[in-house]
Formats: sequence, C-alpha cells, structure tokens
Amino acid sequence: MPHEVKDIKLAEEGRMKIEYAAEQMPALMEIKKRFEKEKPLKGIRVGMALHVTKETANLVRVLIAGGAEVAITGCNPLSTQDDVAAALAKEDVNVYAYKGETKGDYYKFLNNVLDFKPNATIDDGCDLISEIHSKRPDLLKGLVVGTEETTTGVIRLRAMEKDKALKYPIIAVNDNQTKHLFDNYYGTAESTLDGIKRATNVLFSGKTVVVSGYGDCGKGVALRAKGHGSNIIVCEVDPVRALQAKQDGHRVMPIAEAAPIGDIFITVTGDKHVIDVHHIEKMKDGAILANSGHFDCEINVKGLEKMAKSKKRIRWQLDKYVLPSGRNVYLCAEGRLVNLAAAEGHPSEVMDLSFCGQSLALEYGVKNKGKLEAKVHILPEEVDQGIATLKLKTLGIKIDELTEEQKKYLASWQEGT
Repeated sequence: MPHEVKDIKLAEEGRMKIEYAAEQMPALMEIKKRFEKEKPLKGIRVGMALHVTKETANLVRVLIAGGAEVAITGCNPLSTQDDVAAALAKEDVNVYAYKGETKGDYYKFLNNVLDFKPNATIDDGCDLISEIHSKRPDLLKGLVVGTEETTTGVIRLRAMEKDKALKYPIIAVNDNQTKHLFDNYYGTAESTLDGIKRATNVLFSGKTVVVSGYGDCGKGVALRAKGHGSNIIVCEVDPVRALQAKQDGHRVMPIAEAAPIGDIFITVTGDKHVIDVHHIEKMKDGAILANSGHFDCEINVKGLEKMAKSKKRIRWQLDKYVLPSGRNVYLCAEGRLVNLAAAEGHPSEVMDLSFCGQSLALEYGVKNKGKLEAKVHILPEEVDQGIATLKLKTLGIKIDELTEEQKKYLASWQEGT
C-alpha cells in the first residue's frame, strides 16, 4: 500500500494545518525555494521515522522539492496527527501512521518504510536505525547517510558507535546549537506544559513541580513552570547540572525525597525508571505524572499498573490509578511524550530551526557521499551558523559584524595588556 492512515477524509483539515504551520516556518521555506531550483536530493530515497505533525509535513515537502522520494512513519505510537497523515497521503507520499498505533503496527510501519529501500534515513529516537542494524542489514550497502533528531536517539547512537555496531554515518541534528538550544529548551518547555494542561486542566500556580533531568529540556520546563507560579524541585544525577539548578533558584534533592512533596512530576532524562513504583507509593493524593522524554520508560508504567488496585480513563489522555494506600495518582498520555500525545508538539516557529537542520544535514551527507566515516557526526559550525543567520533574516533582525581589525585581533595572540 502507498499509505496507511486512519481516515483519508481528514486530508483537507490536515492540509490547512500544514499550510498554516508553513507561514510560521519562514527559514525552512527559504531552503525549500533553493531546493526547488538546485534539486540537491535528486535520486535519493529518504526513509523517515519522525512525529507525523504539521511541521514534519513541511519538512517532507522540502525534501520532495529537493528531488527526493519520501516514505514516512511515526516514531511514537501516540504522536501522529491523523489529519496531517491523511493530507500527506493525498499528496501521494508513502505515509504509514495513525495516532494510537499498536506495537505490532508500529514495527510493521517501520518496515514498510524500510521496504522502500532508502538511501538516507531521518530518525527520531533511533528505532529506524536500530531496526536496520538488527533486522535489515541488507539495506546497509545502499545507505549514504542518516540523521537523528533527538537526545535519546543520539545517546543510543553513541552507544552503537562505542560498540563498533554503527555501520553508516549519522549526523546528530539534535546536537546543532540551533536545535538543542531552541527546540529542546523553548519547544519542549512550552509544549510539555501545554500537554499537561490539555490532559488535566490543572492550575500550575502554587503547585510544587518536580522536574527530573536538568538538561536543555529540563531547564526549559523548570523555567516555564516557574513562570506559571510553580515552586520547582529538580532531581539530577549530574553534579554540574544539579549545581546549575541550585544557582537558578530551584530546590535540588533526590527523587525519593521529592516524591511526597510534589504535586506535578515531569521526567525529561532519556533514562529508564526515573520515577519507579517505590517513589509513586510515597506520592500525595492527586499527584500528576507526565513524561516528556522520548520513550515511555522514564516512569515505570508497567510497575504502576501492577501495583495499582484499579485504573480508569477519566479524561482524554489522563488515567486515574488507585494505589493500595487508597490514594490516587494521575498519569498523562500513558507515560508517553505528553507534549505530542496530549498536545500538538513544539510550536512551528521552533521546529523551523530544527527542520532547517534536518534538510541541510541531509544535503550535507549526500554531497559528502563516501567521505563520512560510519560514526556520529555533527554538522559543521558554518552550517549551524547559517541556519541562525537565515532565521534572523526572515525575522528582519540585523546584527553587528566584526571589523577586519577585530577579526585580526581574535585570530592573534601577540597583542596583550
């Protein structure tokens, strides 16, 4: 099948959302104009596992404008926007995705994309890359380059590289400054709180919010929750980040100590069982749990289901669990990415930067076919700087430029006091 979506009749609604998002992604639209003229991806088949959202649809359009053929599936069972998937199907894109996918369909769709025999991959979480290496190694000889969108995927890729298991070059788009300093910090922050609010309608003001993980995502989430009037507790394992959290005005303590104090718990670590059953047992009546890390393992959901006396879906994307103590805890979005499962993901303005990075990373990889080692790469600084420059231009913002004297000074060491 060229596509498998929930309801093709939703296509017109999806098309309007895609075009509205495009208006807020001016830098990516500039790249699209250039790609239409230069066709840098001509003859390339791109296999994608990304959140199928209105922003991602615009990335798909850019790649096709650049000459690529595209097949796409979701990278999370709950993150697909069904109207957007329908719109892509109407545009004859090979799309396989629907919100609420079974585990069986999730992996079937990954393999539908791999049956497309891609020359390049775009991944979010490394599941597509992992599937190639573990079950479809026959595809490796045809792969030129891959890209990875998120922190969790980069962590997995670096583990593969360390084990000498990675067999084709991957560009860590997540490590672009124009990605992790914006998408992770600003995008995750706003969309995470949006998801929790849509799932619960909770008032953040006056609540104690426990943020597990103080990387770029955690820093943004903590700042936005504080801006809503919340009291912030940060739980960390990294001493430098813990110290940063303290200097930023937050309380810092182990999750075991935060468990009985918190009202809302948000995990953004990329690790497993950050909130475990023995932490949940200590939580107060009415505590809310939400995860904004890529996979649904940060909160031990299976352990919670085993421990709980009962479970009931009480709102869209909100489940009530009754603990043996009689207290209730509420889990948002089944422990999956709350910002995409219960909301619409990052604002389009932020994804403008991220998907400029994806399109230019793919172009860079194709141009350097055969020259990149089978390891994790970072885009050259000038490409990253170029994305920021392009974004500033579309915003109508001008900045200073170094004079020749200043350039010479910065490049020398002789001149001192």
